[in-house]
Amino acid sequence: MSFENIILEIDNNIATIFFNRPKALNALNNALFDELDAALDQIMANSDVRVLILTGSGDKAFVAGADISELVKMNPLQAKYFSRKGQKVFSKIEDLPIPAIAAVNGFALGGGSEAALACDFIYASEKAVFGLPEINLGLIPGFGGTQRLARLVGNNRAKELVFTGKNIKADKALEYGMINKICSPDTLMEEVLKTANLIASKGKVALRAAKEVIQNGTATDLETGCRIENDAFGLTMSSEDAKEGTSAFLEKRKPEFKGELK
Repeated sequence: MSFENIILEIDNNIATIFFNRPKALNALNNALFDELDAALDQIMANSDVRVLILTGSGDKAFVAGADISELVKMNPLQAKYFSRKGQKVFSKIEDLPIPAIAAVNGFALGGGSEAALACDFIYASEKAVFGLPEINLGLIPGFGGTQRLARLVGNNRAKELVFTGKNIKADKALEYGMINKICSPDTLMEEVLKTANLIASKGKVALRAAKEVIQNGTATDLETGCRIENDAFGLTMSSEDAKEGTSAFLEKRKPEFKGELK
């Protein structure tokens, strides 16, 4: 499938999706969501891909929000469908069996922050700006932002950001625990790729298990979370990668993980 609103690149074991509507600061519309959904399906069907990176084309924006010129024409039912489409696509990112990293290179407002929050963690340029400014339009976030932000930074900080609609720079986002690392604009992708390649060198079964355990376990109480971890730990021991990893340790060599998700 050819894309007009995104760019999909796969190099070795790493897939990179660029939001690619630079004239609209990569704003999200129905067409972009459809293409992003299709690209994620391609990635899931490619057993060679071990890590996904999301970033924006150009140097101004990751995603500057939803496309208001499209949104303003919607009736309430169409708006509800648009919101649900965005939620489903971002949940697909969150539920990928591989890690997803957001490389935020500029404005990540509204749907841009929501897209980044759907990833497993965020690296940001010094020029990055985050915010959920929907309140200024008489709206609220509609692509999962109220839920993911509150779970990441706590209810009080999430309420302040959503209620005021104010934007925050990368240093404040780091202080809030919203992002993991701040990079210079020139080295952002280099740093993200360095981490992505390190992750890609690990076993796929263990990575999938770790992601599922953290996401599912932290949504419940500690005892239940530890039981989820316990089951997953036992299952990983049956993988080819576990056999390779333990053997390599005893033989004092670097492991070569080639196991598949079966």
